[in-house]
Amino acid sequence: MKYKITGHEKFPMRYPWLPKAVMAVQANSRIFSDENEAIVEMGVGKNMVRSIRFWAVAAGIIKMNGNGGYVITEFGDALFGERGLDPFIEDIQTLWLLHWKLANANDPPLLAWDYLLNRWHEPEIARSVVLNSLEKEAENMDIKLSSTTLRDHLDVFIRTYAPTRGPKGEAKEDNLDSPLVELELIRKTGERNAGPDSGKREPIYAFRREEKHEISSELFVYCLFDFLYRRHQNESTISFREISVGHGSPGQVFKLPENDLRERLETLEDRTDGSLTYMESASIQQIRKNSDAKLIGLLQSIYSRRYP
Repeated sequence: MKYKITGHEKFPMRYPWLPKAVMAVQANSRIFSDENEAIVEMGVGKNMVRSIRFWAVAAGIIKMNGNGGYVITEFGDALFGERGLDPFIEDIQTLWLLHWKLANANDPPLLAWDYLLNRWHEPEIARSVVLNSLEKEAENMDIKLSSTTLRDHLDVFIRTYAPTRGPKGEAKEDNLDSPLVELELIRKTGERNAGPDSGKREPIYAFRREEKHEISSELFVYCLFDFLYRRHQNESTISFREISVGHGSPGQVFKLPENDLRERLETLEDRTDGSLTYMESASIQQIRKNSDAKLIGLLQSIYSRRYP
């Protein structure tokens, strides 16, 4: 497995960056191929140009066109194009969508996102413990990376979701524009000794694994279909367990408790006009895919109540 670890330039994603990337590529498909021009046109430094490109690609907003340039994806155009559904990222559904895309980035996957969201089963997240696990993961994949590179990558993951506070409790400027902090997906729960010889303390975090009513039924259906198309394209039935804890599944990526997930599945038939049905008995808990649906239509339905 090949992973994406560098390229963010130590910056978490910021609010203006994805719309800015769409506008830049609309004006010039090769804007990210000429960093000097991008610096002038986008009004940011070289490192931020690289970071904007990194996040726009990772979130599925733009992609390479094979000629050294970039094109806006259907998803990116739907959200941030001329008639974008949420061009200023004002809806929390958009934040959950971007989280979903980062968790399921596959060109290639982001190491910390893939590992922590899908394969981390400990109740707590401590930098030193996770870093040790990531180093072992890199060794197993025969990837030669320095501890500093992995630490920077992990820190960007944590800063993407957890607000950073200064000594007097004020939010640091570097983290103010990280939109996914609003999801409160990761919460600080305490502190611990960083190690027997470090003499330092480090924060402890945990995923918020409670019901998430802010994830609408329309958003859940979009992500469920996306999951089925990416990982179960040729299957007509998928188990409850796979939807709950399968790699890249809605239950796993959104950290949904079983009762929340089950309630959502029980209304699938009505929510999808019969395209999906949930079957539950003493021996079977699964959904059946009766027909396909277009992702772009499902995406638009997420915002239909806002833009009827």
